[in-house]
Amino acid sequence: MEIRVTTDSNRGKGLITGAALLGGVLTLAACGGANGDDGSQAAHSAKPQHENARQVDAAAARDASQAKIDIAPQDGTTDAGLNSDAKVTVRGGTLTRVTMTSVDAGTTVAGTLAADGSSWKPDTALARATKYKVTAHAVDSQGRKAVENSTFTTVSPSDSFIGTFTPEDGSKVGVGMPVSVNFDKPVVNKQRVESAIKVASSSNQQVVGHWFGDKRLDFRPQSYWQANSKVTMKLGLDDVEASPGVKGIQNKTVSFTVGRSQISTVDAKTHKMTVVRDGRTIKTIPISAGSKEHPTYNGKMVVSEKFKQTRMNGSTVGFAKKDGKGEYDIPDVPHAMRLSASGTFIHGNYWGKGIFGHANTSHGCIGLEDVRGAKDPDTDGAWFFEHSRLGDVVEMTHSGDKAIQPDNGLNGWNMDWSQWVAGSALQ
Repeated sequence: MEIRVTTDSNRGKGLITGAALLGGVLTLAACGGANGDDGSQAAHSAKPQHENARQVDAAAARDASQAKIDIAPQDGTTDAGLNSDAKVTVRGGTLTRVTMTSVDAGTTVAGTLAADGSSWKPDTALARATKYKVTAHAVDSQGRKAVENSTFTTVSPSDSFIGTFTPEDGSKVGVGMPVSVNFDKPVVNKQRVESAIKVASSSNQQVVGHWFGDKRLDFRPQSYWQANSKVTMKLGLDDVEASPGVKGIQNKTVSFTVGRSQISTVDAKTHKMTVVRDGRTIKTIPISAGSKEHPTYNGKMVVSEKFKQTRMNGSTVGFAKKDGKGEYDIPDVPHAMRLSASGTFIHGNYWGKGIFGHANTSHGCIGLEDVRGAKDPDTDGAWFFEHSRLGDVVEMTHSGDKAIQPDNGLNGWNMDWSQWVAGSALQ
């Protein structure tokens, strides 16, 4: 299933966490299967696809929680205010728990839940130039649960700029994880800024930067990082001028470890995914990918976020009916892992019956058999979630769609090396 708010004009489809998250590019989790994979309901491959879709939509509507959580600022915001912008509200239900953390420091922000459970807000002003993550839980009158997640960065002063980055300092990631830096203000002096950021690996692989527009700079080697290597980034932006009168305020060194190599290849024609770890196949899993009408992107996609359970709503990614409601709205999608900024996920699916290994039925996501509540560790969805980490690669093949764009998520591996190098301001 897939939340896709893509910039492609030929369809309505369309990073990452941390003081190390690509600010400003993530969309609300929403990926639904018109026929059962990612956002609607049980679909049987023996029935016509349009009939499956109607049944899925109807079943999803019956089961979906009426609690609708709204988190402000919007997910991906990079210039949030410090005093009154942050707030969580709910319609058609009651908030049960809200957690807000400073991603960089790992500290929890104290907040107050309204007596009637209708809203939550932090108790004090937020810090400047800081990335925060909010997770909110709610229930409706029938006890059906809902959950929402949002990550945003607060504003820096007008005469300074900051870069938020992924992955997090001290983290262990898969071999596909690039270093990605998002700036809160446009960079005019790209050469000066890029030269102030040094990325090196213990594997001695050549690492080159590539600009996606004027606010995002990614670094990667020609091929995936070598397993069990260490990557260090020196962010020497203090007093570096990004544009006239706007200077950097950061001077820090961060590092992360590359763990084992895990590359999973999904074949839309055979409806199977082959998981290869350190060159050895460890599991083959039946899947359901995007339908003919909404195929999954082809290409190499990097896991950038993981949610044990999340909501996916088609209205947030262009899959809306005439009444404005989403074609699907699933409040409790289990074991979801983001593969693109526009909404492609690989996730557990409890509503699609008989489709795994046999039919492609989703709005673009990759579905694995699972159970509601994400409580069964023996399902394929649970297994893949527990055996995956941020930075692992999922490569989609034999889909009817084109290759994913390199800047849609952390997916620069879909650009050949000569093009990548040409996008550096230092070449």
